[in-house]
Amino acid sequence: MLAVDISEQPKPTLSNTSYGPDARNILDFWMAAGDGPRPLLVYIHGGGWITGDKTQKMPAFQPFLDRGISCAAVNYRLAPNHPLPTPVYDAARAIQFLRTKAVEWNIDAKRIALTGPSAGACTSMWLLLHDDLADPKAADAVLRQSSRVCAAAVMVGQTSIDPKVIEGWLGPHVLKHPMICMAVGEKTIEDALKNYDRHRDVYAEFSPFNHVDSHDPPLFMTCSAEMDLPSRDAGHGIHHPIFGVKLKERSDKIGHECYLLVPGFSKPEKYSDANDFLMAKLLSK
Repeated sequence: MLAVDISEQPKPTLSNTSYGPDARNILDFWMAAGDGPRPLLVYIHGGGWITGDKTQKMPAFQPFLDRGISCAAVNYRLAPNHPLPTPVYDAARAIQFLRTKAVEWNIDAKRIALTGPSAGACTSMWLLLHDDLADPKAADAVLRQSSRVCAAAVMVGQTSIDPKVIEGWLGPHVLKHPMICMAVGEKTIEDALKNYDRHRDVYAEFSPFNHVDSHDPPLFMTCSAEMDLPSRDAGHGIHHPIFGVKLKERSDKIGHECYLLVPGFSKPEKYSDANDFLMAKLLSK
């Protein structure tokens, strides 16, 4: 999936539309032409939940628009000032908000898929695999909507953020990445580990690996080819292909539809790449 910035995208139909109470709760929307409600691809940016913007490293939307698939790109609040669950719940609210606009924006609410890199991938996988967050009794009409999606195709994502799990998978260098401590509001990994018992439930809850079951919608993961272990440094560790390998192993074991693309290691037979997968899932009836 080719990453581009906003200058290389077609002009959004709507820009910086508010979906929640915070200044970071904004999204852009591209409305596709076509008969009937259009499927929707939603991009969630990366940056370790501590940096990044919806206009950076986006997938190229024009091929999707050409096929009648609308697109959206989402900003969300960032750690450490807004630790988990805020960044992930903001993204969930964006999906729920988009469903409230289904009639006005011609969206097929049953065909919404997610994509994103790194922390955006982690968020996308969590939303894909987690139970629905809809609250039928909520006073806020947005929160009464479903947070579930039909598919996700992600890049170099973290399938666990639990430091004690991922150190065992990848070695100690992965813990040097600030995502792991700042996600729970700590300034250093030493503080996060010292207070691990306090954060244990958050680390477990926001690790997609812990939520996959056989009834979840399909997932396509693209990873780098850098399979060497232990990880060489923080950047290699936090984006290591082993994250994808571990989730793929669990999915295969329980019968969840999951595809893993790691150059030289794993190549799905059914889909050539993430775009092929997303087109198939979003355009199927």
